[in-house]
Amino acid sequence: MPEIGTILLAAGLGTRFGPEPKMLAPLDGKPLVRHAAEATLAARPRPVVVVLGAHAEAVRGALAGLDLTFIENPDFNAGLSTSLRAGVAALPRSCEAAVVVLGDMPRITRVHIDRLAESFANASRPPAAVVPVQHGRRGNPVLLNLRVLAPEIARLTGDRGAGPLLKDRVDILEIPGDPATALDIDTPAALRDADRA
Repeated sequence: MPEIGTILLAAGLGTRFGPEPKMLAPLDGKPLVRHAAEATLAARPRPVVVVLGAHAEAVRGALAGLDLTFIENPDFNAGLSTSLRAGVAALPRSCEAAVVVLGDMPRITRVHIDRLAESFANASRPPAAVVPVQHGRRGNPVLLNLRVLAPEIARLTGDRGAGPLLKDRVDILEIPGDPATALDIDTPAALRDADRA
């Protein structure tokens, strides 16, 4: 198996969620971000690097006791690209790829993450990325081939993740997604819906 790390993005302001820190919103008795973190630790890729920014100390507290590597992104206000760049920079150079997990996706499990890693490892030629797709739409988490994409990630700016880098590439491996890979929590209404699901 190639060396694959995990980046958990938990730095955003979550402005659409309202004044309360989105990452700390409770679902099934746990903060949203802890659901995502526990899924990363149940999966095989290591290390797991958590990128903190807004509400850093509170998010760190919500993840207390978990075997995670924390880094702080001082530029989180400049958008998602800065957190992705910080996470990639924090991984060991030996990592060939990174699974990027969003902290507001509480229904992601070990199976989703390991499936990405296994698909990458078993591909006849290493793809630039492995992406879950449901009903024709790409979801998350995604696996990024750092040997291919790191220079482009380093040039990303603004409030965008890797999506723009992958848009027109032909070397993307798409695998089946499911409702969990399409569910991120951006609003209190979305949280209520997830709580009922």
